[in-house]
Amino acid sequence: MNQPIDLLLEPVEAFLHYLRVERRLSPVTITNYRRHLAVLAEMSLEIGVCEWQALDPAKVKMFASRSRRAGLQSASLALRLSSLRSFLDWMMTQGKLDANPAKSVSAPRKKRHLPKNMDVDEVNQLLNINLNDPLSVRDRTMLEVMYGAGLRLSELVGLDCRHLDLEGGEVWVHGKGSKERKVPFGHMAQEWLQRWLEMRELFEPEDNALFISTKSGKRISARNVQKRFEQWGIRQGVNSHINPHKLRHSFATHILESSGDLRAVQELLGHANLSTTQIYTHLDFQHLTKVYDVAHPRAKRGKS
Repeated sequence: MNQPIDLLLEPVEAFLHYLRVERRLSPVTITNYRRHLAVLAEMSLEIGVCEWQALDPAKVKMFASRSRRAGLQSASLALRLSSLRSFLDWMMTQGKLDANPAKSVSAPRKKRHLPKNMDVDEVNQLLNINLNDPLSVRDRTMLEVMYGAGLRLSELVGLDCRHLDLEGGEVWVHGKGSKERKVPFGHMAQEWLQRWLEMRELFEPEDNALFISTKSGKRISARNVQKRFEQWGIRQGVNSHINPHKLRHSFATHILESSGDLRAVQELLGHANLSTTQIYTHLDFQHLTKVYDVAHPRAKRGKS
């Protein structure tokens, strides 16, 4: 005989199967959905709800209140409620719900932190690595490609040699949700990729991975990339703490400052929604206000 918790979790597993097979979401995303929905199933039993059909907006608000009291931060609470809304939307498509009681319950507004970026001088200082040993060449190439193409860390690590068009100066990138996009990477990245590809064969790579560990010949790990970037930041005397995310943000900010073309930046970054890219307009506005304050004769306020 099914336990009450089983009656709640069985449709959750069917939903997760749909996300994995039909939506092709990443394992990390599916794990997050499973964790939040399992907690909500437990909360449902605690308030006497043994089936999802018995939920109403008041009970969903109760979930939010209990989650806050349990110490859940705003971003995590928003994700929990989003997981519930998506799951209940799916239940409606299956004919198991007539309405989604979580639709009317909003999460607290998340604080939007502007991404930190480096200025062009800092980037040039970081990338001024002229050593010719294989490890340095590999690392500079990774830095040049990360900044030159604005890649995510997972995208950089996932690159294969076959994804490169060296002559055309482009790379095929596999982004979030298994979406592909073609991105240009510039002549400096092109030059260093050529140097690294010549050295790469010395390490008898096990597969087609572009960036490999010089010790094992296997695809380099994300953690190793983070560690190497941080070390080069210190070694090159850059004030900013260097990480892959910061290089991606710097790429986006510098492109936007020069072109003003938000749609192009969206395509280059692989953002599904323009709203995700629009955070860079705030950065660009900060840049413009600084220029205005320095350059405009009416900008400087005298002492009253």
